[in-house]
Amino acid sequence: MSASPFTADTFRHLARSSPWRWQSLRFELHRKFPTASDGGSGNSWVPAAGAVAGSANVVGPGKRARAGGESADPTLSMNCWVRRPGALRVETLEGKLLASTTKINESRDALFISGNRKPWLLPPSLVNPVKDSDGFVVRRPEALYGEPAYGSGRTAAALDPVELAGERPVPLEAPFANVAEIADIAMLTHHGRAVVEAVLTPNSSYRPVFADAPLLFPGRTAIRIDLETGVCVASQSLDGETAGAGHWMVLLGIDEYMLDDLFEEVSMGLTDVRAHIPWDLGPTS
Repeated sequence: MSASPFTADTFRHLARSSPWRWQSLRFELHRKFPTASDGGSGNSWVPAAGAVAGSANVVGPGKRARAGGESADPTLSMNCWVRRPGALRVETLEGKLLASTTKINESRDALFISGNRKPWLLPPSLVNPVKDSDGFVVRRPEALYGEPAYGSGRTAAALDPVELAGERPVPLEAPFANVAEIADIAMLTHHGRAVVEAVLTPNSSYRPVFADAPLLFPGRTAIRIDLETGVCVASQSLDGETAGAGHWMVLLGIDEYMLDDLFEEVSMGLTDVRAHIPWDLGPTS
């Protein structure tokens, strides 16, 4: 690890910044579960040196990673495409489709009725937050936040890890006033990308976006946030029965152009104009 110019406040600002730092992502997602059942203390949260992302380091409860590069369980390792707002595609590492959002282009007509004002809020990209001198978000404005979820919702929480910091600074800096205590901040790399790592301990005010899929486990949790995107690319529980549980991501593409066909249930059948189109004029031509 290297010395970090980041303070706890700057780390919180970065955790609030994701909605303004990217529009589309392509990544590998790897989930990990506690290994206490077999006496282990948790697997390394990144692939071992020389290993290919998605290979033998992802194992289920009660199983040890085998030497020699056994393939990862496809239910724990996935390829994902996300395009804001609300479009998601999930495949196994072998290319089998697991989930895809549909009806992403539906609009609301004059007959639409809602019991609250949330559906009419603007997306974050159309509102301006308060930023610090580094361009990270100090205070988030009211907007239509939320990422597409698959499974427990942990992935959606990691894409916008605001739950690690809260929407805005606490009104009074007092002990345990923030949602989590932050320690051991360091700058390092994660699969070749600059990240900020810290160890977080949740306070009583911590409220995860998804109650059944918190980014912070009981006790201490090691967290890595990608510096460019503000995405939580890795987490690992360090204490108790959950030790070893968490996730890591390998970011493969940022702000790539993604057609609706990638997410729609039925392809629009668009023609690739780069390919030659034969014209059959019949036998008398």
